[in-house]
Amino acid sequence: EVQLQASGGGSVQAGGSLRLSCAASGFVLDDYTIGWFRQAPGKEREGVSYITSSDGSTYYEDSVKGRFTISSDSAKNTVYLQMNSLDPEDTAIYYCASYVESIYFPDTPVHFGQGTLVTVSS
Repeated sequence: EVQLQASGGGSVQAGGSLRLSCAASGFVLDDYTIGWFRQAPGKEREGVSYITSSDGSTYYEDSVKGRFTISSDSAKNTVYLQMNSLDPEDTAIYYCASYVESIYFPDTPVHFGQGTLVTVSS
């Protein structure tokens, strides 16, 4: 069964950190560009970050640059999103997803699963 499982969300105070994990089963993450997008109540989906399968290059949305870091562990078939200096504006459900190519990020994934909730209080 093909599955992507996001985990690691929680409630933190502003300035805190969380590390989200995206574990894949049924397929190899390295064969895809893997991205994180988020959706806050009443707001549109927002692409946060991705890491490409071709050369491991990364992308970050402007508001998270310098605070978030995406990485991949091939042995664990898992992608991580380290989130530091969290701000209440980062509050959202975070989803990880796979893409054939980065041009399809964030709206046209191949696989995605249930998200994980991140709540940042001021």
